Amino acid sequence: MKKQKNILVTGAAGFIGYHLVNKLCSEGNKVFGLDNLNSYYNVNLKKNRLKELKPHIDSKSFIFFKVDIANLSDLEIIFKKNNIDLVINLAAQAGVRYSLENPHEYIRSNINGFMNILECCRNFCVDKVIYASSSSVYGGNKNLPFYEKDRVDNPLSIYATTKRANELMAYTYSHLYNLNTIGLRFFTVYGPWGRPDMALHIFTDNIINAKPLKIFNNGKHSRSFTYIDDIIESIYKLIYNDSLLIKKYSIFNIGGENPTNLMDYIVHIENTLSKKGIYEFLPLQKGDVEKTESDTSELYKTINFKPKTKIDVGIRKFVNWYLEYYK
Repeated sequence: MKKQKNILVTGAAGFIGYHLVNKLCSEGNKVFGLDNLNSYYNVNLKKNRLKELKPHIDSKSFIFFKVDIANLSDLEIIFKKNNIDLVINLAAQAGVRYSLENPHEYIRSNINGFMNILECCRNFCVDKVIYASSSSVYGGNKNLPFYEKDRVDNPLSIYATTKRANELMAYTYSHLYNLNTIGLRFFTVYGPWGRPDMALHIFTDNIINAKPLKIFNNGKHSRSFTYIDDIIESIYKLIYNDSLLIKKYSIFNIGGENPTNLMDYIVHIENTLSKKGIYEFLPLQKGDVEKTESDTSELYKTINFKPKTKIDVGIRKFVNWYLEYYK
């Protein structure tokens, strides 16, 4: 039987955070959730995710705080009052394209905020920090698939830069303070309750409403898409993997190993909706990576699990949720 833990999850009202809190509470853990509920996308979606977690709130297995990780004094109060065993940092300013418009917000949240998390973990004797990195750190790498040992010094956006900086900061704290850190390079996560600024959400909405689909790079993108349940299962297994306590600093790819071409992705959505989209082909956008492909051999070697949900199955589950949520 797994020992109950007191776990702090930042970004708890976000897409991945919501699913993770639900899993952790269902498995008997005490979860403290933080989120600043910012307006980067519709706040009602975040609030509705929290409503879905009400049974865990009522049972007191989930306690939510509206807190911004960039506010160190608020963070310190939470760490001081609660005996935190583990931190899972998912809070971040997301979005590659938005980072072209508002780079300062990425420094405030992703750099300053993560520094605050690391400092609180050091000062309040937290054993382990698991944090969200991103496949975007691979930047302009041309060799596929992407391996964790590849060089990652050519980021194509400020968002990618901040995620690589998080990995370097984590390494420093592991080295200086013996803090166990695990970085997770997520590859294009999708599924029910997903962010409305993601392609799957936008394409589904536009097909239903007969709006043109803006298809950048003339449809020549390909991605390792990763279904949300596979992300959550990977995190959960990493939490309880004691071998990583010896290693102290780890980074893992978490992504579907079979990349999908963007046009095939759209066809899967169309088939699920039984409706064709209207295409508008556009050139490659600044900051976009043309292709991603995840090698997950390190992840599998460590936890005997890797993402396995087929793209058509994952899209169908998302579309079913979308139709129910938006009526």
